[in-house]
Amino acid sequence: MATLHLPPTDIWLPFPIAAWQDTYKTLHLWTQIVGKIRLALAPKINHWWHSTLYVTPCGLTTSTIPYRTGNFQITFNFILHQLLIETSDGTTKMIELAPRSVADFYQAVFNTLKEIGIEVRIWTMPQEVVTPIPFEQDEEHASYDWEYAQRFWQILVQAERILTQFRSGYAGKCSPVHFFWGSFDLAVTRFSGQRAPEHPGGVPNMADWVTREAYSHEVSSCGFWFGDGSAEALFYAYAYPEPEGFKDYLIQPQSAFYSLDMKEFILPYETVRQANDPDAMALVFLQSTYEAAANAAQWDRTALEYNPVVKS
Repeated sequence: MATLHLPPTDIWLPFPIAAWQDTYKTLHLWTQIVGKIRLALAPKINHWWHSTLYVTPCGLTTSTIPYRTGNFQITFNFILHQLLIETSDGTTKMIELAPRSVADFYQAVFNTLKEIGIEVRIWTMPQEVVTPIPFEQDEEHASYDWEYAQRFWQILVQAERILTQFRSGYAGKCSPVHFFWGSFDLAVTRFSGQRAPEHPGGVPNMADWVTREAYSHEVSSCGFWFGDGSAEALFYAYAYPEPEGFKDYLIQPQSAFYSLDMKEFILPYETVRQANDPDAMALVFLQSTYEAAANAAQWDRTALEYNPVVKS
């Protein structure tokens, strides 16, 4: 099995979309299968935070999912290229990550869960994709490039590190840094504490009431998006509801811009990767776009922001 070994200094890796778009499409659907298992079994948490995945030192995990009197978790290990299912009674099962159809992966996961006594049902229609095929019928998407699957995770590690640092400067309600398997992005969201107007919905293959729960309160949200199989990866930032003056706010760096199509600020990943100081560029983008949202919407920044105490 191939593994990717890279120089320790080369942390912001090249990520051309043409090289991994087929793997992206398959992996997007695999993560939806695993994510929907957590969604089905975990207690509901506001804004669908009980459905997300989390970056680990080896990949992506559901984290702990309660089940009857115990718990379990499912982890994508992109170093060993395995899907691990671990339970609190000491059981560990492994499914190889390799070129295989979505239908085959779906069957393997549910057969393994049944074998260890975990019963769960999910809605098998993919979400937030234009032409969905039920998981159990999808023989079309079957690509898995070991190198780019691992590279996907290594970029997640960098994005999660930056977003976690940014998250630390907020005392108000704030989401974890978590991976949404529907939109296939890593996100962190700050809240003003105020209710928001009802969201109009309209997300492909997602019920409007789902979106309305996600955006029930005012937010300034940012993250890292891997594209949709045809668009390049990027950092993004948006506000809901978008306050007057937000899109015209002077943000940093100069290479960032507001997309009228996406209705959010964008900083291309390739721009960050080639910067003299990628960390600093990404952080100034996140901070300045948050300030655009908070200032334009007149948030109480004095009450909401936080400077961590550092002992001398």
